[in-house]
Amino acid sequence: MAFMFFNSLLLLLLLLQISCSRFSLALQENSSATVRSGQINSNSVLVALLDSHYTELAELVEKALLLQTLEETVGKHNITIFAPKNEALERDLDPEFKRFLLEPGNLKSLQTLLLYHIVPARIDRHSWPKSTSALTHHFTLSNERVELSGDDSSGEKFIGSAKVISPNAVDRPDGVIHGIEQLLIPRSVQQDFNNRRSLRSISAVKPEGAPEVDPRTHRLKKPAPPVKPGAPPVLPIYDAMAPGPSLAPAPAPGPGGPHHHFNGMRQVKDFIQTLIQYGGYNEMADILVNLTSLATEMGRLVSEGYVLTVLAPNDEAMAKLTTDQLSEPGAPEQIIYYHIIPEYQTEESMYNAVRRFGKVSYDTLRLPHKVLAQEADGSVRFGHSDGSAYLFDPDIYTDGRISVQGIDGVLFPAEEKAKEEKKTIKVATVKPRR
Repeated sequence: MAFMFFNSLLLLLLLLQISCSRFSLALQENSSATVRSGQINSNSVLVALLDSHYTELAELVEKALLLQTLEETVGKHNITIFAPKNEALERDLDPEFKRFLLEPGNLKSLQTLLLYHIVPARIDRHSWPKSTSALTHHFTLSNERVELSGDDSSGEKFIGSAKVISPNAVDRPDGVIHGIEQLLIPRSVQQDFNNRRSLRSISAVKPEGAPEVDPRTHRLKKPAPPVKPGAPPVLPIYDAMAPGPSLAPAPAPGPGGPHHHFNGMRQVKDFIQTLIQYGGYNEMADILVNLTSLATEMGRLVSEGYVLTVLAPNDEAMAKLTTDQLSEPGAPEQIIYYHIIPEYQTEESMYNAVRRFGKVSYDTLRLPHKVLAQEADGSVRFGHSDGSAYLFDPDIYTDGRISVQGIDGVLFPAEEKAKEEKKTIKVATVKPRR
């Protein structure tokens, strides 16, 4: 009986030992899984980056919303961060390029630029190539390669063309940080910046064969027919009739060129470049080229034979727009649509019309809204009394199909103005309690 009790006790102890070993293995697997899941401790290289003197790079990482991505990467393997010094991001960087990176619409480019400075492997100073002939390439988190090289005579280390000034500036178990003297710019980000911000494709030369308009009659100038020697001069019929001021819009020119085709995109680029060179209308040009696709749409309309008159608000007027007026989807397009009249008007034709009739309503591309024009102080005033704008810079650009008139305010439809006033002025009325 005692023998059977002793055997059962041994069996119970053996089962208890097996269960304890399995429990310890499960704990080890869970702990390793939590380490791989991306939890960061206080000794991590990411914490060291946020607390280091590379403050500009740390701020860009937070603005680019990359902390979670880097935490997941550190949880899987070691990383190497090439950190530019603060001076390279504050003073040495092109202000236009820095403004491009910090725009909300260019978040993808900023993330690509920062991930280009991080390699998902540990690269210590001892594993750096010793000469320029022994180059090594590593893929970064942006899926683009960086080139590491060294100078055997001076012992200097390079990544691309940037010199490493502080090798192993921060050394942690899960990564290392090397300080470099300048920012690394990948080719894709540089190309994106050139496409979005460069206006090199816009030519300042007016199109060849652009029709000329007579400022007195608002009709196309036609070359005089050949006259035989000794014959009396031939005058156009409207010169003999001496017409009064024209009240109708200037006529649109007929199809031009040997193939009866107008290059609308080229004419649109010419008038945008004219706005930039004229000065004071850079915001309007920026909206047409970079923030919307209106320049392409206007070029297509002109190529199809339409004529346009653009009421262009100057930079001071555009600076008064609030964030609420521009934050809604499609708001910039709707604002510009209300400033485009599907007629060819000049400063003289509009002034003659308002002087004759007092008030004139012009159709806009923002159907069914119309813009009101009337005479005021010897000029033309658009809009209503509260949100009106004067014709400030007349005839900035006129080529027979596109007319650009500078105004000193941003126009809004009357219905939209009333809605904004109702939103801003709210009177709380409380019924008296009996």
